[in-house]
This record gives sequence, structure tokens and C-alpha cells, in this order.
Amino acid sequence: QVQVVESGGGLVQPGESLRLSCAASGNIFNIYTMGWYRQAPGKQRDLVARITSFGITNYADSVKGRFTISRDNAKNEVYLQMNDLKPEDTAVYYCNVDQGRTYFTRSTYWGQGTQVTVSS
Repeated sequence: QVQVVESGGGLVQPGESLRLSCAASGNIFNIYTMGWYRQAPGKQRDLVARITSFGITNYADSVKGRFTISRDNAKNEVYLQMNDLKPEDTAVYYCNVDQGRTYFTRSTYWGQGTQVTVSS
């Protein structure tokens, strides 16, 4: 069993910053890609950012230059630094972890989500 737990959400004003954290624990073998997705009310869940075990990152166009994803492989943790937040960033943010004994037998695990609200 693998547990994925996010933290760090909250209510902020436009232009402010937040840092999300996500920790994977339990029956961990090898963690491959870790990522953040978000889902606003009435919309689908979309990729925000992800990072491979080699540190290669990619971002949604809407957050490039404002958000930074990073990870600590020793702690099985991934972070999302969000700067210059905008009202359109309001959503539930979900952590996603790909892990398994091998790359080809990996499974995807999701956290329960953390709410980020950007409002004046």
C-alpha cells in the first residue's frame, strides 16, 4: 500500500505565494515521475507540473515562469512553489506519484487533494 499526502493549500490574495508539499510513504520501491494536477469546479483535472527522477520538468503554459516544481528523492517528497498567484489558479491541487518495482510495472497513486483559493 502506498499513501500520498498533500499539504500547504490555503486562501491567499492575488500576487501572493504558496508552497505545496507532497509526501509518498508505505510500500515504496522506485519513484519515477511525480507531479501536480489541479481541478477547478466543473472542469477536468489538468496537469500543472511534473518532474522525472532525473529532474526533468515540464509545466502547463498557464503557470510557466510562476510555478516551480522540485523533489527530494531521499524523502520521497515533491513540492510546488507557486508565485504571483491569480484567481484562475483556484482549484483543488492533487499530487501524483508513479512508482513500482520497475518502470514497466509502475502504478500511479493520487493524494486526496488540497484546496488553493486565490481571492481578494
